[in-house]
Amino acid sequence: MATLEECMTALDGFVGKLAAADAARDLDRSVSCRLPDLGQVVAGRIARGAVHDLAAEPDGPSLPKADIRLTMSSDDLLALTSGRLAFTPAWASGRVKLEAGLRDMLRLRSLL
Repeated sequence: MATLEECMTALDGFVGKLAAADAARDLDRSVSCRLPDLGQVVAGRIARGAVHDLAAEPDGPSLPKADIRLTMSSDDLLALTSGRLAFTPAWASGRVKLEAGLRDMLRLRSLL
């Protein structure tokens, strides 16, 4: 199991790359990644081509839902961000879950 610090670093890079892509430059959306094995949710915002205010909180029902929500294990997050795990097969097999509105899904499809 990966540490929360490793996951924060990996997510900052992963979400930062998504935010910097041309297709995402005009996005202004909240984003979260639930890490069930760590009992944490890392949340932030994609805006103006960058990721902002990325912070971890204990998982729980009182957390507001982000516009774009990812769920995966900490090890899958590190594998995904290091290139050892491809997003599409991981998503198709259920190892990675992505929830977002239709417009965001269509935009993210070209980025992932």
